[in-house]
Amino acid sequence: MEIIGRGKERHILERCEGSGKPEFVAVYGRRRVGKTYLVAEHFGNRFAFSVTGTASGKKTDQLGEFYQALRKHYQGDIRPPKSWADAFRLLEEQIERDVTQGRKVLFFDELPWLDTPKSGFLTALEHFWNAFASRRPDIMLIVCGSAVSWMIRKLIDNYGGLHNRVTETIVVEPFTLGECEAFYRSRGIAYNRRQIAEAYMILGGIPYYMDAMDKMYGLNQNIDLLLFEKNAKLAREFDRLYHSLFRNAENHIRIVETLASHGSGITRQELSQKSGVSDGGGLTKALAELEECGLVSQSQDIIKRRNGEYYKCVDFFTLFYLKFLKGRKGTDPHFWTNYLTDPAHRGWCGYAFERLCMAHVPQIKQKLGIAGVVTEVYAFRSEQTKGGAQIDLLIDRKDDVINLCECKFTGSPYDFSESEAAELERKKEVFWRETGTKKAIHVTLIASGGVGTGPWKNDIQSVITLDDLFKDI
Repeated sequence: MEIIGRGKERHILERCEGSGKPEFVAVYGRRRVGKTYLVAEHFGNRFAFSVTGTASGKKTDQLGEFYQALRKHYQGDIRPPKSWADAFRLLEEQIERDVTQGRKVLFFDELPWLDTPKSGFLTALEHFWNAFASRRPDIMLIVCGSAVSWMIRKLIDNYGGLHNRVTETIVVEPFTLGECEAFYRSRGIAYNRRQIAEAYMILGGIPYYMDAMDKMYGLNQNIDLLLFEKNAKLAREFDRLYHSLFRNAENHIRIVETLASHGSGITRQELSQKSGVSDGGGLTKALAELEECGLVSQSQDIIKRRNGEYYKCVDFFTLFYLKFLKGRKGTDPHFWTNYLTDPAHRGWCGYAFERLCMAHVPQIKQKLGIAGVVTEVYAFRSEQTKGGAQIDLLIDRKDDVINLCECKFTGSPYDFSESEAAELERKKEVFWRETGTKKAIHVTLIASGGVGTGPWKNDIQSVITLDDLFKDI
């Protein structure tokens, strides 16, 4: 199948493949985002050697996989390795016997799983690269992993024998809305843009989840099949996701569970108090790892530029799971289809659409015509105990304008009611008074169905529609 998107990532792979020098490429990103697919499809599985780590496997299991990979790729009688140092020596011997011309691509998938405790794997990998592979201009070593924190700390930011040895890093991100549209089209799944947006608000731009959709069914039926039916394919994905990313995931799960119940974000101190994770090294490490994986983000308060961080859970699947599936007592296999008529569904759509907009700030900037303008994205929390205001998406521009963004998920053009227009004006006034900003404040309406023709239309400086969020950058 064709590779959807990933133009920047493929360019890096092509450049490294043709560089004529040793290359050590680290590819990482959260589970199910398409890392292995990208590398395997780009090279057409034309690897001189490839091995995949085994989840939760012991050292003997990992060495066994390595041995089987050697037997698969090379001819002759190969003895089983006794250690990782021995395993890499065997690989060196086979590469030296290989007389074929051209680039020899070595692919180590799920590298962190190979590094079991006290196994000596990382030391052996260091020696393999420093003493052998780095001296061979025909070798391109690609290592891939979902345990993002391991990839960064043990490999990319390594201060031992692998310090500054990685020549390129590729971070594989979830798809954008536009890439999701292309992906569904390539699979023959006929969703309109509103349905694609709704799917994104549930699953995020994760190719594996999207690929599980059955083109025979509509979106709501597919969500029921994937998440709510008995033995649904993704029913246990939450635990698999967090335990594949983090070896000791308990603190990470407590943090995202706490953040999920505070949709607008909370401070670090509040997070520590509510989650029970000590405000010290444990919280610092877990938050850093969650941010590296794209599961949690910081929103900076526009007034409190220092120590004004609000933390939010931004992973769509995590938020959906914690709201609708964790501890679920109901057994309705058609829960999602039936929930669409519940009044609470509209409220969920509103919050989820705000997060979708925050995930597509580059598309928002492009529509505003400020793609080349230096900007910062902030939030605002009023200091007032009464009559305050909260704004979750502000785009602070170097051209003396601040875009105050209002997000509305509707199926038709949106018209402000008189009370909504008054509340928006009051929010704008509170923001202006408390920040003391001298910049122009532009109200930006991000409405999935566009804006109506009501009398308050002229109070809005710019309108962004769902179609704008699908644009390529």
